[in-house]
Amino acid sequence: MTYAIIETGGKQLLVEPGRFYDIELLHVEAESDYTVDKVLLVNNEGEVTIGQPYVEGATVEGTVMRHLRGKKVIVYKMQPKKKTRKKRGHRQEITRLMINSISLNGSVVASKADVEEEKAVPVEVVAE
Repeated sequence: MTYAIIETGGKQLLVEPGRFYDIELLHVEAESDYTVDKVLLVNNEGEVTIGQPYVEGATVEGTVMRHLRGKKVIVYKMQPKKKTRKKRGHRQEITRLMINSISLNGSVVASKADVEEEKAVPVEVVAE
């Protein structure tokens, strides 16, 4: 299993090729490509590369699928015995990012096509 840990929006996220993730809003158009350079760790089939703080030459390429808003969060402030109440709602703007590939030093370590090929290969069952 190949994965990377990236930093985006002030958070750290474990990503794999062929999966999508909801992250903080990116100011790019939908259906466009996006490259993350802040890669903290790359695990390629057990071979781990750790950055100090970032891995040199490591990138994660993805495609912005769409922009959306998260679930509503209610913020309710109250001071007892003072007749003071404030009710506010908040919906976070998020971006859905599909991870296409993980690259290390210019060469693609894992890609979305590799993951799809692994799933498509049928397993042979030998009858005894």
